Amino acid sequence: MIRVAVLSGLGHAVFVAVGLLVYVMGTRIGHQRRHPSAAVGWVLGIVAFPYLIVPLFLLFGTRKFARPARRQPGRPASEGGPPWAAQLLACMEVAPAARSQRIVMHADGSEALQGLLGTIASARRQLDVCTYVFAHDAVGAQVARALLECVRRGVAVRLLVDAVGSMRTPPGMLRALRRQGVQVRRFMPLLHNPLHGRTNLRNHRKLVVADGQRLWSGGRNLACEYFMDRPGHPAWVDLSYEVEGPVAAQAHLQFGTDWRTASGRLLRRMRKTVAPPVQEAGSGPLAQWLPSGPDHADDTVHALLLAGAYHAQRRIVAVTPYFVPDDALLDAWCLACRRGVQVSLLVPERSNHRLADIARERALRALAAAGAHIWLAPAMVHAKAVLVDDGLALAGSLNLDARSLFLNYEAMTAFYGEEQVGWLSAWCEEQIAAARPYHARRPSWMRDIAEGVVRAVGFQL
Repeated sequence: MIRVAVLSGLGHAVFVAVGLLVYVMGTRIGHQRRHPSAAVGWVLGIVAFPYLIVPLFLLFGTRKFARPARRQPGRPASEGGPPWAAQLLACMEVAPAARSQRIVMHADGSEALQGLLGTIASARRQLDVCTYVFAHDAVGAQVARALLECVRRGVAVRLLVDAVGSMRTPPGMLRALRRQGVQVRRFMPLLHNPLHGRTNLRNHRKLVVADGQRLWSGGRNLACEYFMDRPGHPAWVDLSYEVEGPVAAQAHLQFGTDWRTASGRLLRRMRKTVAPPVQEAGSGPLAQWLPSGPDHADDTVHALLLAGAYHAQRRIVAVTPYFVPDDALLDAWCLACRRGVQVSLLVPERSNHRLADIARERALRALAAAGAHIWLAPAMVHAKAVLVDDGLALAGSLNLDARSLFLNYEAMTAFYGEEQVGWLSAWCEEQIAAARPYHARRPSWMRDIAEGVVRAVGFQL
């Protein structure tokens, strides 16, 4: 009996050692830059519960699939916009800002829906649609009819939906679209070959691209709550926009990569940046496509937000449904407050995710203590926007939480034109005017522990 116990203990120790070796190989050798608290969580879990945590790490542990590319120093920064932003993004292999033929910002859901259907109707050769949620409701049905109309016109239509985000979408709805000529793929189903991706890395991008020339994008999913009021359920406050020009071409390339990933082909190297076509100076407002996620070696938007915090001179304005940033971004914004930058943050008083509301409190208290102005909107705010001074405005799909910043496939658009920055600034001021100020309260010890657990488990691993 003693000998069996010794062998059993030795076998357990070997399993733990192998588990830790797997963690080291999967993170350090694989260039998986991970937040220290998340790393500690994985290591402690492997030591304490190796038979449970090691398989979970193999399924969920990978954060990046792309490898850093060899940098090309001396690449000229793009025209317009803050020089620090242009230089930083150039070093991260992001296509430079380019002038667009047309940019339209949507003030409300009806304008957004009209722009969405108009973009779909404009397609003549190819239409690409990527969404996190494709609902079985009035908006989903309207979009489905528009896609089928494109097919009847001879347009090649591809629809990519996230398997988790669209989990409630009836399979028959997607099968019906497929039978009638729409190419449909579900991104990363829950049950799939682990070699083809990780279940916790979701595609949160929202984009519609017609002929690689016209883009509809932003934070809106294809469901009623993002566009229209319903009895007892007002539409969520959200943002979307249309861009015609090189940004649409970049979004088209992005969709192609996501489409191949959904078929099980992972991107192991950084995709080569394709520069937009050269246009005459002064032909339109500047915009830039900013993808972020496991298919990019850098945490693109996170790096830009950090740099923006240190370069901001006058203001930082942010709108997000969920605010659970990492320590680096939170510290950077707190330091910006202390050196005189006005930091304003708008979040919903109560979001559609209760765990996110619990996890955000630590960050809100720290930011308020540093002097930031925090506002609670009475309605559900699903918009994602950040403004730095008067030269940079971001809008798109990325929430200000660790899941969006480090795990999900996301996409933002940077706007540098005076008209677009001014429009987004006025829109943020309008939303803040309807909100009430946040007042920090000291939590009980039970509440403090709960906030820490939810933050670590739900937004970092």
